This record gives sequence, structure tokens and C-alpha cells, in this order.
Amino acid sequence: MNSNLFLKEMRRNAVSLILWTLAITFLITLTMSVYRTFFDNQSKVLGMMSLVPKSALQFKGISSFEDLLSVLGFYAVNNIIYMMVLGSIFAIVLSSNILLKEEYHKTAEYLLARPLTRGEIYFSKLSVVFINIFILNLATAMAGFVCLEIVKTGPFSIRNFLILSLYTFLLNILFGAMGLFLSTLVKRPRPITTFSIGLVLIFYFIYTLSKITEGATGIGYISPFKYVNMDVVNSAYRLDFWHVFYFTGISVIMILISCRLYSRRDIYV
Repeated sequence: MNSNLFLKEMRRNAVSLILWTLAITFLITLTMSVYRTFFDNQSKVLGMMSLVPKSALQFKGISSFEDLLSVLGFYAVNNIIYMMVLGSIFAIVLSSNILLKEEYHKTAEYLLARPLTRGEIYFSKLSVVFINIFILNLATAMAGFVCLEIVKTGPFSIRNFLILSLYTFLLNILFGAMGLFLSTLVKRPRPITTFSIGLVLIFYFIYTLSKITEGATGIGYISPFKYVNMDVVNSAYRLDFWHVFYFTGISVIMILISCRLYSRRDIYV
């Protein structure tokens, strides 16, 4: 890894990281701010929700409507779209363009002319992707924890909160690795932002479809979202070894393959 290239890329992506972090933090704070109102009017709210088909909410990990009365259950259900989907979009957009932009911005020749190996370039940029994802997850998790402490009406499991946060981080890392892998498959130097965002949304749609459609449960295993356990109010909630192995294993495989492909690909200058 080259420290100068690493620091340059960190500065180059700092504004994007700050904006994404602020946006997700704001959405989490806004959502959690209504928990007290929801809890104080639980009889009315649950009465209204009893009219909603249970399958319509199952895709958010709700096993019963009472799960929403728990501050941690409320947090998990309402923030899946922010922490998992938006976080994954940030990760895949960043990683899918961090290698390619040297080509479509016509700066690859300058970069490769310096005394840097392709391995140094790749792992410097990989480190930037990993650190950015880590900072985003750390900042948003801290914001979520503060919100939980402020609005809680009773104790909640910090252990379960940390497990859910780790699942989210591993999911984002997987999409980050996927973005790097996809960028090494592109033949022409052009941004693949739209395709990358679409891929995250397609995986989320598959996951949603598997949760709300009887007989379609099996297709959910295609989606990485399936392997994030959202049942945080369950006393048996834990970190599943095989799910962690799934996230880390696939991420490592895609990182190694993309490194191999990048070291051999033709660089357009």
C-alpha cells in the first residue's frame, strides 16, 4: 500500500463520506424521534396495524406487531432502509468507481508512470474503501445508539444492537467488494454508478419478495440481505457463524479475484 496515494484518495472522497454520513444520521434521528409518540399511543397504532396484512411487514423482520414496542425492535425495523440499503449503495458506488475513475478521467497514465506497482495502487484504494465504509458504519451506529438512549422507555440489549451493527457493516463490506470486482470486469472506461445502485436495489427487491410471497422464500438466499438477522428482540438473537462466514468469505474471494484481474487488465489512458 502507498501512503501518499491512500491519503490522496481519502481527501478526494472526504466530502462524499461526510454527506452520506450526515444524510443517514439525519434519517435515523428523524425516525427515532417519533418513537415516544408511537409508544404513548400504542393501543391506537397497534389497532390500526392489525388491519395491515402481516406479510406486508414481514420483510422488515417483524415477527409480531408487539416487536415495534421495543425501542430496539423499532430501531431495527425502521432503519433497515437507511443502514443496510443506503449504506450498501454508498459502498458499491465508492468501490465500483475508485479504480475506473483513473481511466475515464484520463489520469491513469500519470498514476502508472509513477514508481507504483499495480498491487500498491489496488490495495491503497481497497484500504480507502474499507476505511470509508468503517467510518460510515461507526458514525451511524453511534448516532443510532445515542438516539436509542434518548428515546428508550426501558432497557434494551446493547449486545443485540452491536450484533446488528456488525451485520450491517459486513453487508456493506460485501457490496464494497462487489463494486471492486465489477469494476475490473468493465471493458471500457466509464462510470458504472447507475448499474451498481440498481444491483443493490435488485437484491433488496429479491429479499423483500421472498419475505412477503408464500412459496418464494427460497429465492431470498440469492440476496445478501437475507443473511442479516433482524430479529433483535428475540432473547436467542446471536451472531450466526455461517452468516459471518458467508459475508467474509464472498468478500475475500471477490477482493482476491478483482486484484488478480486488475493486475492483468489493459489500462485505458
